[in-house]
Parts: sequence; structure tokens; C-alpha cells
Amino acid sequence: MRKLLLLTIILSLFFAPYSYSENYLINGGQESRIKYRMMQRIEPAPGTKILLLSFVVPATFHSPTYNQEISNFVMDFSLPPSKRQEEVDKRGNKVIKVFWNNPTTAIQATVSLLASNRVILQSLSTQASFPLSAEQLSEGVKVYLSATKQVQADHPQIRAKAQELTQSVKTEFDAVQRILSWIVDHMRYVTPPKQYDALYSFQSGKGNCQNYSHLAAALMRAVGIPVRIVNGVTLKKPYQVVMESGNLTLQMGQGRHSWIEVYFPDLGWVPVDPQQTELFVSNRFIRIEVGVDNNETIKDGLIRWAQSSGTKGKPQFEEIIEADFPVDKVNLSIKRQNYGPRKLLLCPEVKAVFKPYVVPVKPPTLVLMNETKLKKLKYSQPYVFGNLDFPEGVNFLFTREPVTGEGGNEFEMRKNFLVETAEYVTGTAQYAQIFVLEKPLKLQKIGLALHKFGGSGVLWVELMKDENGIPGALVATSDMLPLETLSSKPGYFWVDFDFSKERTLLSPGRYWIALGFTGGPIVNWFYTYGKPVGPADGTRYKTILDTTWSNSLAFEFNYRVQGLTTK
Repeated sequence: MRKLLLLTIILSLFFAPYSYSENYLINGGQESRIKYRMMQRIEPAPGTKILLLSFVVPATFHSPTYNQEISNFVMDFSLPPSKRQEEVDKRGNKVIKVFWNNPTTAIQATVSLLASNRVILQSLSTQASFPLSAEQLSEGVKVYLSATKQVQADHPQIRAKAQELTQSVKTEFDAVQRILSWIVDHMRYVTPPKQYDALYSFQSGKGNCQNYSHLAAALMRAVGIPVRIVNGVTLKKPYQVVMESGNLTLQMGQGRHSWIEVYFPDLGWVPVDPQQTELFVSNRFIRIEVGVDNNETIKDGLIRWAQSSGTKGKPQFEEIIEADFPVDKVNLSIKRQNYGPRKLLLCPEVKAVFKPYVVPVKPPTLVLMNETKLKKLKYSQPYVFGNLDFPEGVNFLFTREPVTGEGGNEFEMRKNFLVETAEYVTGTAQYAQIFVLEKPLKLQKIGLALHKFGGSGVLWVELMKDENGIPGALVATSDMLPLETLSSKPGYFWVDFDFSKERTLLSPGRYWIALGFTGGPIVNWFYTYGKPVGPADGTRYKTILDTTWSNSLAFEFNYRVQGLTTK
């Protein structure tokens, strides 16, 4: 059946949800008790003479917003180690190293602890002026002003941008907010990136959590603001924040993560996740290790080994992180401000002098077409767009950085930050993702980045109009796709849903795609942190009890739209 969308001739995007200020003040708190377990399984390579595993003990930490209390820390090994060493490094991290001589069987290491994490988001007050004076900083703090190979705070391009962003600024909070607002808009989350350093991040506008952290640290250090890199773990348990209309669900992948802490003379070290939170991180963060950059914060999760001459191979490694929340209290609300970046940035109210950061952006104008004009056009040019970047085919249980040699027969593997970010989308809720089409299109396929865990049934994709920022009337439905046709390989892959039989012609405009299913499929849809492509309100869901699509998600699903457009 032929589907044509009837639309007006020319219309600017006047929809209220399509806003260009996404700075929100967040208020309230979180309080949780978390039973945390990390299990590592290491199978030594043939000829291994010495195997070393390194761990950092998470410490209790207090700040004006995020607080972590650690107790019941226990390490257990299936094979008793030959030797154990403990030390406190120059950044204050407590490091435990365990050794095995001539190991021949698999070793399982388990770390467990109880974290009592509390986040308090009330009005903060800071009188810290800008620039900071040297007298306000101790020697232990000044080290976090240094430039490194990953944090090029002394590079001319970094210095020039930092000075531009903080020109005429009088308070440290204003400087921090301006730098973070620029980073949120400038960067696009991509994993794995080609490089992790600040200069690459600055020049490419791409990267993962390490890139965001290094770029934020470089820009702030370039203007005299101390910043330290934090490594830890994020937990996937979602939480809801009350908005003026509906709820916003925030969620991280479960795995390794990098963020920063910024030093204020009157507040101390305050956590920041440069991807979307200012002066706090949620209590789903387990703080483990700190340093000047991610080349220094390598001790947690480090594996080293020595092999006999003439032997080859590397250890087989698997890491699983689990967390239970016997206590979890969340009471958070946010309110949009009329200033800030185009992408989401959350911050508690701060009593400090600052000038609102406003992004000068002209709303896009889409040439919308009616049925008659769409029929007259010739569609011959292939067109593919969407949120296309994701780590296709990766088994997230076995990810590590490449093996590096220290000389001779000694090697090491470091942890990496490749995390499975995906939502279970065949349960009791339906999920929808917006896309903004800038050209007329003869639709052929819509692809979703999916992984099949099991079950049985049929999948399809529904294409819907946008009606005031939420999914509206149905435009077209793809062919049905039996679940058994999806790959059973580990990892996520593009699954294309065919729309060619519908002969759907689309005018430029906003549309929603939603996954439909019958039976009992168990399927995850991969997502990217932030909103790399679409508007901030462009990912939604509703449960079987909801009558509207009032629930928003802070990430963007990976999708691709394929078809033919005009020349």
C-alpha cells in the first residue's frame, strides 16, 4: 500500500520541544547501599612464568554533592597467590598487587564491597574568584595543573580556546560552566576512538569518556583551574528525574568509566562528568582511582606477565561487574533554564556570579512538501543517515586494551572503557527514536543496532509522524522479521527492516521510529551517550500503563535510515 505524508509547503521548526537551551538545574538527592562485585577470570598463556594482577582499593570520599562510604572490602582468589604487595602511590591510591609463579590453570579473582553512596543536590555557594591565585593552592593541588601527553594544556590551540571561553570571567564557577557547556556541544560520543588525548578530542570533536575527561582537564588547566582524572565504574541501574512535563530517565552502561574532579578553594574537590553533569555525578558511580591523566590511572585492572623465551600467546581475560541495590532512594527534579548548551547539561543551583552562556543558533528551516510535489520528484541519489557509530560485533565480556611489551618477554594489558550501552526493548515498554529528515526521501530500509539474546517471535519497525515532540500517527510499517533471522553471534549488528513494499515517500520533517514485536523475543537495542544526531527530547518510551509518550531518555539509540533522494 502506498503511503504519502501530507505536509505544508514550507515551515520552520517551531515545535516547542525543539529547544536550543538544554541547561537544567537539578535538585534533590539519591541515597543507596550498593553490594558491588567484580569478577575477573584469567587463563594464563602457555609458558607464563609470572602473572601479576593489580587492583586499587576504592576509598571513602566526600564532596559537597557526591559522597561515597566504602566498607566490607574483600578480595578472593580461586588459586592462592604466591605473593601479595600493598602500597599507597603518590596520588593517594591504595594499590594491591598479587603474583602467581608459573600458573597453569585459570584464576578467578573476585572483589566485593559495600558502597553507601549519597548525592545531595541543593543550592551551592562558592566565592572562588577567577583566575585563581597560586596562594590558594597547595603543592598537592598544583600538580593537577600540569600538562601531559594526554592532557595538552600547554598546546596553543587548547590555550587559545580556553582563553576565548573564559574572557572577562570573574568567578571560577563561571569559567567551569562555560568550558563544560562548550565541550557538551563540541563533542560527540564515539567508542572506540582513534586516540584518547585532549588535542585529538579538540580537533576531531569525537571520543569516549577518556576524551571528554582529557579535553575538560586540558581546557581548565590551561587557565589555571586544577583538575584531576578519576577512574571508576558506573552501574546500569536507571533512575528517573521529574521534569516539568513527564520524566527523564538517566542511565549509564555497566563498566569502566572516566570523569574528573575540579578543585575550588572554598569547596574542595568537586566531581564533574563532562558528558552531561556539572559539580556532581550520580550515586551510580563507584570512585576508584585518581591521577593526572588516564596514562597514570592504570593500576586498577592492570595485568602483567612474563613468558618463557620462544613462547607465544596472551592470557584470556573476562570481566563481569554486578551490583545489587538493597536500598535505593531517589528524589530528583530538574528545571530547564533559558541559557546553556544545545545538549543536555545538569547542574545544581549555584550561588555565584556568572554570565549566562547562550549559544547563538539559528533554528533550521525545513522545506516541507505536499503529496503532489513528492510524487513529481525523481529519486535517484542513495541517501543514508542516522546515529551510525557503534562498536559493531564486539563481545563486551572480553574487551581489553592491546597487549604491549615492556621489553624482552614481559607484557601488559590495561583495562579499557568499552562499555555495553544498550536497552532491553522487548519487555513491557515500547521505545521510540526521533530522526530529522532534511531531504525528501523514498524510504527503503530502517536499520537498528540490535543483539538477540534468545526467545522467539517476530520484529518490525513502525514509522510515525511527530506531533508536538512525541510520536503521533502511523505513517508506515516495515515487513515482519522472524527472530531466528537475527545473528546469534556475540555483539551488536545492524538489523535492517524493509519498507520498500510500502513505497513510502517522506517530506523533510521530524519522524519517529519504534520497534514492534510479538511472541517472546529477548532483544537489546544499542544506544550512544548523549544526543549525537537528534534533538535532546528525541528518545522516548511508554509502558503498557502509560497513555502518552511522556517519558524521555537521556541517550540516543543507534539507527540508520536508507533510501533514495533527489540530486
